[in-house]
Amino acid sequence: MDLPHVALLVVAGLAAGGMNAIAGGGSLITFPSLIATGLPSVAANVTNSISVFPGYVSSVAGSRADLSDQRARLVRILPTSVLGSAAGCALLLLTPARAFELIVPFLVLGAAATLAFQERLRGLVGHPRHMSPRRAFLSLQAVVFVGAIYGGYFGAALGVMYVAALALILDEPLNRINALKNVLSAAVGLVTLLIFAVFAPVNWLAVLILAPATVVGGYAGAKLARRMPSHVLRAVIVTFGTAIGLLLLYRALS
Repeated sequence: MDLPHVALLVVAGLAAGGMNAIAGGGSLITFPSLIATGLPSVAANVTNSISVFPGYVSSVAGSRADLSDQRARLVRILPTSVLGSAAGCALLLLTPARAFELIVPFLVLGAAATLAFQERLRGLVGHPRHMSPRRAFLSLQAVVFVGAIYGGYFGAALGVMYVAALALILDEPLNRINALKNVLSAAVGLVTLLIFAVFAPVNWLAVLILAPATVVGGYAGAKLARRMPSHVLRAVIVTFGTAIGLLLLYRALS
């Protein structure tokens, strides 16, 4: 790997770490960058999944003030996240990707629209504070599980999807939901790291270059997200999500 490729991965890691902490979608920077260094698509995908994990961890550190009283909730949903992530990794390693690639852009665009029209949708499905405890619990588990499957499989814009879905079923400020998203993303990242490190063609030199950059970007991005008013954070995530969805759709159809 030559010096221009190293510089490309460092810049991509910084930008992706920040994006993942604020909104999600950082893999759409790091994945093409890995392809540009000459890695095959599968190797680039699994290398990317491992590389962005430290950035998720630093995002959690940067948003820990919004997690202090969410520990009981995390205890209930993290096992579900682990199971879903493992299932997504298995799908990536055992099945063809084409059909899923065609569905993903619409999932991302739908997530962005869900967050943009959150209050209107709450009027249709009911406000979280009016849900029964059983319905709220099952809805949260379902969202976490489906998101983790997607994250284990590919993961681009996982943060957008999680924030949009969690905002519909949790009566919490967006900053706290974003902090919860950071933990779930880190859990997915840990499972993909453990599985892909053993069973997938990881380029460890690229990981050593990318990972430290995502740590710096992730911590800075989480600190920035905590200072954003909810309406600004929402607008940023919706804008990122829409752009990412359109880019994925273009790539899937090209």
